[in-house]
Amino acid sequence: MAQTDPADKILTIDIGGSRIKGTVLDIDGKIIKDYTRVSTPAGGDPQDVMKAIEGLAKGLEPYSKVSVGFPGYVRSGIVHTAPNLSTEKWSGFNLAEKLSATLGKPVRVLNDADMQGLGIASGKGLEMVVTLGTGFGTAILIDGNLLPHLEIAHHPVSKERDYDEYVGEKAYQEVGSERWNKRLKKVLNIIKVVVNYDHLYISGGNAKKITFKMDDNITLKANIDGIKGGAKLWQKENYYNV
Repeated sequence: MAQTDPADKILTIDIGGSRIKGTVLDIDGKIIKDYTRVSTPAGGDPQDVMKAIEGLAKGLEPYSKVSVGFPGYVRSGIVHTAPNLSTEKWSGFNLAEKLSATLGKPVRVLNDADMQGLGIASGKGLEMVVTLGTGFGTAILIDGNLLPHLEIAHHPVSKERDYDEYVGEKAYQEVGSERWNKRLKKVLNIIKVVVNYDHLYISGGNAKKITFKMDDNITLKANIDGIKGGAKLWQKENYYNV
């Protein structure tokens, strides 16, 4: 059997509040090495997170490029916010540059929901991807091209809560399935009016907890469906420089 050229292998990392996951993709986004998971270091310190990624990456060699999905606002590889880690510790941290120096490979870093968006969206019209997990991640694309990232998760949706606090995992644990679903239905109605998308995709660990009937132009997707975003991140410059 012909072997995939290492030059075509892309290490794809997903940094989460509790776990860091990694896999290797071919240039078309097909998984060629199973996921490896490690715990996100307590305290979310950048150097500790980098060490965790370095250890994870050693078990996934060889690869020629690295894509990283980060839970916060990222522009040109520089982290500006990290709500589920520590914005104070991460603000201004050039993760792409520093991780590239550590791994010895070119690195691109993108918001984690944007990475999912690249992998999930069909590339036709105005599409939105929502990830339901620890928080409320979003990506908006037009004809497959990412639009500038908006931290919708931190826009107020009630007098006391933003979207993360309203429908994130902590909220689900606090209020239970019935109330959480009522909240999510309200949120989706707001997004529908504000964005006017052609199609909405919902992924993330909590997507399977939805119990209400959704519009015909809303599709549920598994997290695995978005993984090819790690490969797409290297296909066009305008996927990255947003």
